[in-house]
Amino acid sequence: MSNYTPTPARRPKKRSGWVVAGTTIVSFVALLYVIELFDQIDGHHLDDYGIRPMETDGLWGVLFAPLLHANWAHLAANTGPALVLGFLVALAGLARFFWATAIIWIVGGLGTWLIGNWGSSCGLESDHIGASGLIFGWLTFLLVFGFFIGSGWQILVGVLVLVAYGGVLWGAVPVLNVCGGVSWQGHLCGGIAGVLAAYLLSRPERDARQRRRLGATP
Repeated sequence: MSNYTPTPARRPKKRSGWVVAGTTIVSFVALLYVIELFDQIDGHHLDDYGIRPMETDGLWGVLFAPLLHANWAHLAANTGPALVLGFLVALAGLARFFWATAIIWIVGGLGTWLIGNWGSSCGLESDHIGASGLIFGWLTFLLVFGFFIGSGWQILVGVLVLVAYGGVLWGAVPVLNVCGGVSWQGHLCGGIAGVLAAYLLSRPERDARQRRRLGATP
């Protein structure tokens, strides 16, 4: 009988975090383009599913609004920030990316539904659409997450993001008498939701830091 030693099966190589993060956010942005193509073909009827503040039917927009855009120019303006900021959030871990996105998506959307008509005296029904609220949430998440978890690397990321994109935070400043145009309400609510997501998702590191401090106390 011949001696046969089976070759152990090779474990599949784990894809790097950079690849996973890049694939995830590129896939999401590609989905936005597919949806906008269908919206164009359908005569922009999908845009009716945006957030209509304080209307029962408008609550559906909390789920759909970040996927919808007014036109190609609107989507193109959101594409660069979505790719960069979404990628950086995804580098914090895929699970955290999905949870952060979910919190920003839902909490930011509900906030927009509550205050979306503030500051407008146009007498028109407002319909909030676009991924910019989500993008603002990713932005504020990155700005504060490093401080919550005490990570020098994440703090550096936040500083670089502030330098590169800090100017867009003006889009969350309340503006009165705006008819159609930029949804500062969506930006503001998305930004607040991003801070909330960073605080909630940094809890493991904050708890571990607290345990270390207690253990070091004589």
